[in-house]
Amino acid sequence: MTPRPKVRARWHIAVFLAPALLVYTAVMLVPLMQTLLLALENIREGTRVFVGLDNFRTLFGDPRFSQGFWNALANNVYFFVFHMLVQNPIGIALAALLSVPRLRGVALYRTALFLPTILSFVIVGFIWKLLLSPLWGVAPNVLGALGLRSWFAPWLGQEAYALTAVSLVSVWQFIGIPMMLIYAALITIPSEVLEAAECDGITGFKQFFKIKLPLILPTIGLVGVLTFVANFNAFDLIYAMQGALAGPSFSTDILGTYLYRIFFGFQLQAGDRHMGAAVATAMFLIILGGVSFYLFAIQRRMRRYQM
Repeated sequence: MTPRPKVRARWHIAVFLAPALLVYTAVMLVPLMQTLLLALENIREGTRVFVGLDNFRTLFGDPRFSQGFWNALANNVYFFVFHMLVQNPIGIALAALLSVPRLRGVALYRTALFLPTILSFVIVGFIWKLLLSPLWGVAPNVLGALGLRSWFAPWLGQEAYALTAVSLVSVWQFIGIPMMLIYAALITIPSEVLEAAECDGITGFKQFFKIKLPLILPTIGLVGVLTFVANFNAFDLIYAMQGALAGPSFSTDILGTYLYRIFFGFQLQAGDRHMGAAVATAMFLIILGGVSFYLFAIQRRMRRYQM
C-alpha cells in the first residue's frame, strides 16, 4: 500500500484570521457578554447580586418601565414598517430607472441620490429641524409658493405627525442604500436572459416584473433584513431632531432613545445600568428573532423558488 500523502497544516489561515477575530471579540462579543451579565444582575443593599430574570419582569410588568418600553416598541415597529413600505419600494423604483440602458447622466443621479447617506445624523437632523420650523423654516414659504400653504403644520410638534415626519427624513437620508444594492443586482442580470425575454415580446414594465424582479428577490430580502436591523438600532436621527425625551410626549420614542434614558438617565432621573442592559438585551433578542426568521423561513422558500 502506498502511504497517504501528509496533509499540510494551513497555519497561515489562522494567522490571517486572528487579527479580525481578536478585534471582533474585543469590540462585539465581550461587550455583548457584559451586557447580558448586567441584565441578570442588580444592586441589592449596596451589593451587586445575581437576580436572574427579575429585571425583565420589571421591564415588562412594572408600569414605571413597561409603559415606556411598549410605547417605544410600538413606535419602532411603525418606524420599520414605514421604511419597508416607503423607502424600499422607492429604492427599487429608482434602481430600475437607473438601470435603463439609454438613460444619460446615471453617475450624476447615483451620486446625488446616495449623497445624503454619507451625511452626519446631526447635520441632517439639524437642517431638517430648521427647514420644518414654523418660525424660520422654508417649508411654509415653499408650500405657499405652490399654493399649498394651508397644508403646512408644525409636524415635529404634533404627536399625531411627529413620528411620520421623522420617518420621512430618515427615508430621505437612507434611500440611497436600497437603491444602490438593488441597482447592483439589476446590472448583473445576464444580458442573454433579457435578450431572450425581448425575443418573446416581454419588454418594458412587463420585463421588469416578470424577469428582473424574480431574479433580484434575494437582494430585496437582504435589503429588508438590513432595514430591520438598522431601524431597530436607530437612535441618532431622532435624538438629533427630537432630543432624548423624543417629544412631543414621547410620540417619537423608539427603543434606542428609551435605552438611552434608562441607562444614562435624563433630567433629574438617575440612570440604571442594569435595567438599561435589560432593555439592550430585549433589543438584541428582537433583532436576533427577526433575522433568524428571515434566514430559516423566508430565505429557504426563496431558494426553493429559484430551484
